[in-house]
Amino acid sequence: MAGQVVRLVLLAGAAVLASGSQGDREPVYRECVLRCEERNCSGGALKHFRSSQPIYMSLTGWTCPDDCKYECMWLTVGLYLQEGHKVPQFHGKWPFSRFLFFQEPASAMASFLNGMASLMMLCRYRTSVPASSPMYHTCVAFAWKMDYFCASTVILHSIYLCCVRTVGLQHPAMVGAFRTLLLLLLTAHISYLSLIHFDYGYNLVANVAIGLVNMLWWLAWCLWNCRQLPHVHKCMVVVLLLQALALLELLDFPPLFWVLDAHAIWHISTIPVHVLFFSFLEDDSLYLLKESEAKFKLD
Repeated sequence: MAGQVVRLVLLAGAAVLASGSQGDREPVYRECVLRCEERNCSGGALKHFRSSQPIYMSLTGWTCPDDCKYECMWLTVGLYLQEGHKVPQFHGKWPFSRFLFFQEPASAMASFLNGMASLMMLCRYRTSVPASSPMYHTCVAFAWKMDYFCASTVILHSIYLCCVRTVGLQHPAMVGAFRTLLLLLLTAHISYLSLIHFDYGYNLVANVAIGLVNMLWWLAWCLWNCRQLPHVHKCMVVVLLLQALALLELLDFPPLFWVLDAHAIWHISTIPVHVLFFSFLEDDSLYLLKESEAKFKLD
């Protein structure tokens, strides 16, 4: 939801401000990489590297130059620590201790747990909410998009979900037009960034805009219905928590034990938030189903 967009904005802003990092600008690092590539990444040495490289490393795209940068990064970090200096970043990232083919193992594990939590809550939702519920198919689609698409797409679908909940149940034609508009905006956004120019400034403004629309729309609906619908407080807590947790990206510190950084902590912290949001979707869908059945009996 909107918290993911805030995180994207912070990361994009960091990329704009820094074209390089202190660690990869160090002469000792550059000299180390150059010598390593000359020694290991051509001719017979390259053949030996490829034959001795674990299969899982080659299948996931780790190359000889990548391995040189990894080894030289730790050489540079060791020199910094010996001199009593702070740990530097390399190519915009903190140094992480690689596990198998994962450069950031804690973040990878947290992302996997996030996906598993979404999948488990989706299974629970489909078990407890009948397909006849007015919001059933929209909520199921949202769950799948959380796992398979980028954050911007998830936010746009969250906006669509909010539109269906606030307007679409009474005006389905309006929702259809709004869905078409969102698809056109997403297509134009991706096409511009992919085919014309990846403009960080434009991407930042676009992410801020859709994030604010998503957050304000959901909060306005929650405040309007908080007395009538007791389960709405769950949605409000989710929106506010995601905004607060996104600020973790500002806590830029070297990874603890060379594994756990602010980004990984953010991923881990959002797992219960996703569970709470699915709980809201489940309660709201059952409420709408009960309301629909009551109207049908009256008719």
